Amino acid sequence: MSSTDSTTARPAPEPSQPSLKRAIGPKLLILFVIGDILGTGIYATTGKVAGKVGGALWVPFVIGFVVAILTAASYVELVGKYPKAAGAALYTQKAFKVPFLTFIVAFMVMCSGLSSASAAARAFSGDYLDELTAGALPPTLIAILFILALAALNLRGVSESVKTNVVLTLVELTGLVIILAIGAYAVLGGGGEPSRLTEFQSSGTGFALMTGVLGATALGFFAFVGFEDSVNMAEETQDPVRTFPRAIFIGVAVTGTIYVLVALVSSLLVDTETLAGSSGPLLEVVKAGGVDFPPELFAVIALFAVANSALINIMMASRLCYGMANERILPKAMGRVLAGRRTPVVGIVFVSLLAIGLVSTGEIEGLGDTTAFLLLCVFAVVNVAVLVLRKDRVDHEHFRTPTILPVLGAITALILASPLADRPADVYIRAGVLLAIGIALWAVNKLVLRARSED
Repeated sequence: MSSTDSTTARPAPEPSQPSLKRAIGPKLLILFVIGDILGTGIYATTGKVAGKVGGALWVPFVIGFVVAILTAASYVELVGKYPKAAGAALYTQKAFKVPFLTFIVAFMVMCSGLSSASAAARAFSGDYLDELTAGALPPTLIAILFILALAALNLRGVSESVKTNVVLTLVELTGLVIILAIGAYAVLGGGGEPSRLTEFQSSGTGFALMTGVLGATALGFFAFVGFEDSVNMAEETQDPVRTFPRAIFIGVAVTGTIYVLVALVSSLLVDTETLAGSSGPLLEVVKAGGVDFPPELFAVIALFAVANSALINIMMASRLCYGMANERILPKAMGRVLAGRRTPVVGIVFVSLLAIGLVSTGEIEGLGDTTAFLLLCVFAVVNVAVLVLRKDRVDHEHFRTPTILPVLGAITALILASPLADRPADVYIRAGVLLAIGIALWAVNKLVLRARSED
């Protein structure tokens, strides 16, 4: 799939800037990518995807896998070309040189982290927790307390190394391996209902069927997000130009394969209505599998998975907020650091308040769909940026994706982000409100900077 731009040497670090420690090798990076993708999406939204598409639950995950690979190829080319820890915002600025567009892309990435963390908070307060507490606690209150707990951890100073992330990834993978083992046992024992695998929710054909599948794919794509965050580790990866292509493609391929298999098992063992009505759909698979596996133990694993996803996303969002404040894109006060702990206190408070607003007004499906919508818009920009930046030559070899892939990546991302995907209006409203808040902060910051320059 790859080819290379002809050059001579690898990029040298800027002499005036101290370089970060390159501690991440190829195997650690693969596990990091897998860990970044795994989590809330597959554990919490599988049932909601089934509610949109029907028993053919595996179809949206196959399509989502293809879309993810197309965009991953663009990220691989760009991170190899510009091995810096800035991701989509860096690529947007280099390609289009429009600061406002760069800000919008960066803010959308930040907001996608918040909506993802909020979906995780809703998943945490749902059926997985109910398995342990018998539903004695109000879900919205638990979700808000969950966000506050994450904020407290961030303020205290959560220092997670990549090796810790490996441990967390293995736990999340364990839960999914359990699901696959239960499915294999049930199918080999003659269980399951294969006829469900070809049933679609829409009884019609043509346009209605297409929009139903697109809507399910757009929501299911939430499970694939995360690989784009790995490019922010470029400056801490050993030989990123060589390491990233293999790591990202293997990471997306492994998670995509697991997701399709989990979708097949879920549909085989549990009817669509039960899956669609559960905020802990994989727990329903455990109960229906005919294996004496403690549901409470699986619930703990699932809670761990969604909590880890939420923590990573809240950390990412608060650090992006801090970074934008330091670059004078957002008001300077938002970059204030807590004395002693050296954590971005204003950024953490700001993103936590937004997250509380999100969990108070949205459910898992809507919040997951909002995450996917925001990132699909970003992915469309990144896929176009690859093509624009082909004219920008660099003096080192790097992966070069075939031109057709970013073209298809941009088209598929735009289709899934469009109204053709049959998503509820509240997704667009929620995303619009988040962007309006960001634009207002950007405008205030511009006015303050202009006033200071005139003094």
